[in-house]
Amino acid sequence: MATSGVRSKKLGGLGQWWGVLAGALLIAAWINKAAGPVVIVLLSSGVLLWCFFQAPVTCQAEVRGRTDGCRNNASGLLLGCHIRQHRWQKLKMLVVRRQVRAFCSGLFSDGKATVVTLAGLGSFASGLAAFIPGLAD
Repeated sequence: MATSGVRSKKLGGLGQWWGVLAGALLIAAWINKAAGPVVIVLLSSGVLLWCFFQAPVTCQAEVRGRTDGCRNNASGLLLGCHIRQHRWQKLKMLVVRRQVRAFCSGLFSDGKATVVTLAGLGSFASGLAAFIPGLAD
């Protein structure tokens, strides 16, 4: 008997949400002030990597005949869905100068993408702020 992909994964499909736990730990590290800048930088980079490559968002790659793009589930802001062409299309948007604007507008296209984008920006700012002496002590 075949099982669905969610049940066969470890942790019942919750493994893709580890970035939310890392984000909560990052907030706790800033509040506690006992963690130190090394822990804050590690947690910030972990959340940033999760936002880029594993956060569950919508693909939004260009599709002929659709103005809203592909509506398949994707992994992260930089990767597309299960279709190989969509993955290359999303990565190519960062390199080709004329398509960077389309990529940036897709970052705030729906609620999930907006939350993941803001989490990535916040973790990046958190990682930079940890290098300021006396701020993360």
